[in-house]
Parts: sequence; C-alpha cells; structure tokens
Amino acid sequence: MEVLRGNPLLLGFVIAWAAVTAALLLMLLYRMTMESHEDDQVFLDPAQDRMAKEQKALVARIERINKPIRGLVVASSLFFLCVAGTWLYDVYQHLNSH
Repeated sequence: MEVLRGNPLLLGFVIAWAAVTAALLLMLLYRMTMESHEDDQVFLDPAQDRMAKEQKALVARIERINKPIRGLVVASSLFFLCVAGTWLYDVYQHLNSH
C-alpha cells in the first residue's frame, strides 16, 4: 500500500483497472442472467410464434452485449499491464537508488 501512496500514476492505474474490471464482472453477470433464460427449443407450432420471437430477441441481446464485454476485457488487460509495468518500474527505481 505504501507503493501506491508514493506514486499517483500507479494509484490511478489501479483505480482505473478496478473500475473497468468491476464493469466487466457486472456485464458478465448480466449476460449469464440472460443466458439462463435462453431456451434450447424448436418452436414448430404457429401458436408458439410469440415465444420463438422472444427467444430470437433474447439471443440478439446476448450477441449485442458480447462486443462491449470484449472491449472491457481488452481494457482491463491493458490497465493490468500498466499497473504491472508501473509497479516494476518503481521497484527498479527503488533498487537502483540504494
């Protein structure tokens, strides 16, 4: 924790990484909730057209949410690499100053 207080850039990266990762987890939970309502059924009866349309709409929503999830995975990974790189640079600077 002392390292975070000494470097505001590292603290900023940690906060950004935590926020993006939290958003990613929420989006994954939301997608999992939608997927749990998805049925693997074939609707052959014309009377069940409404149910088939609802399932198609649900699948379309699940597909739409995948793109933002991929973006959040990339952003979270990049912020994690920034955190690791900044921390390693601080360690290297600290070792060379002694």
